[in-house]
Amino acid sequence: MLKAGIVGMPNVGKSTLFNAVTRNRNAEAANYPFCTIDPNVGVVTVPDPRLGVLGEMSKSEKTVPAAIEFVDIAGLVEGASEGAGLGNKFLANIRETDAIVQVVRCFENDDIIHELGSVDPLRDIEIINAELVLADHAALEKRKESREKKARGGDKEAKAELAVMEKLLPHLDAGRPAITCGLSDDERGVMREFFLLSSKRTIFACNVSEDELAAALADPESNPMVAKVRGYARDAHGAEAVVISARIEEEMIDLEPGEAKEFLADMGVEDSGVSALIRSVYHLLGLSTYLTTGEKETRAWTIPAGAKAPQAAGVIHGDFERGFIAAEVVGYDDLVELGSKAAAREAGKLRIEGKDYEVKDGDVVEFRFNV
Repeated sequence: MLKAGIVGMPNVGKSTLFNAVTRNRNAEAANYPFCTIDPNVGVVTVPDPRLGVLGEMSKSEKTVPAAIEFVDIAGLVEGASEGAGLGNKFLANIRETDAIVQVVRCFENDDIIHELGSVDPLRDIEIINAELVLADHAALEKRKESREKKARGGDKEAKAELAVMEKLLPHLDAGRPAITCGLSDDERGVMREFFLLSSKRTIFACNVSEDELAAALADPESNPMVAKVRGYARDAHGAEAVVISARIEEEMIDLEPGEAKEFLADMGVEDSGVSALIRSVYHLLGLSTYLTTGEKETRAWTIPAGAKAPQAAGVIHGDFERGFIAAEVVGYDDLVELGSKAAAREAGKLRIEGKDYEVKDGDVVEFRFNV
């Protein structure tokens, strides 16, 4: 299962957000730096209203949503790349994740201490990014030494790595994350072998106060701090920024879905943002969902975006991939509109696809295989 690491400066709401998205209170959320030391891990289901609709249509006994793993990682401080604070531990933990959710504090509150004594979201982002870039630069310089020796001996892989390093090192020297370096697809394939921290896809979670949530969701640009983060994310990182209120989400942990909806409605909010964050992280990880449905269960299956039909079948069971014959496919919207697979077949919307078919998000699939 792919992992998304929740990172940020101390006391910006990381552990509160982790509790909110995982719907538990396992992570200590306290008003002092480094209240998180060992990373907390939680499996999060991906909100998908399509499951309920298909489950009702098929009279399924149960529905099973897609899931991803969230990791709450210790707060980072300036100098982490040189071991300051819990720097070495932080960097090791984040290296094991597949994507980053960077929580940015976008609210003032004198009762919640900020590590640097003031609230400045862009400063916080730049500190974290600088530490990731510095750690990457040091790692590349070390790797470069060993590859230069091999390249002199004629090693083609070492030469290819050095060519990519020659582009990456000046980019990192300029303080820019590796993910924004202009590399070809082949060069990015080489870069993946470096396991660089700043090459991980990132989404920024703008954590606002309870009082500011409704306005910030309706118009993110109305909150000056959120506006700055959104601009930075877009222009400097090619990334998305979402608005959340971790405190409100945490307050809803113990509420039933109906109660939570009423709670939000009283605040003038339809969705506090965490559902959108989870879905955004899912797509940030390069994931897609296809669906299966029947009397026993309706289930969302997670695949890499662009996966071919045999690979998608293998997610259910290896035998499905090895013995793949064909995939019976109908789009979710077509199936719901027509009301049944039989009606979809009659209307020509149910198709038989072969091994080269690229499974799309929302495809409702039944595989034919023989082992």
